[in-house]
Amino acid sequence: MIVINLDVMLAKRKMTLTELSKEVGITMANLSILKNGKARAIRFSTLTALCRVLQCQPGDLLAYQEEE
Repeated sequence: MIVINLDVMLAKRKMTLTELSKEVGITMANLSILKNGKARAIRFSTLTALCRVLQCQPGDLLAYQEEE
């Protein structure tokens, strides 16, 4: 399963979800879905915007984890 480490990157950048929402132009609801692992897909444009604002690589946000 793919997990999104958005909360980790936000903590590293000392940024809130609200600030990220404004910078990226994505609604709080959609960012919350990503952050809580409820997303079933992510667009490359969204991933690009997140990486741009958080100054990271896609691998910093995405990780593969064996299902339990």
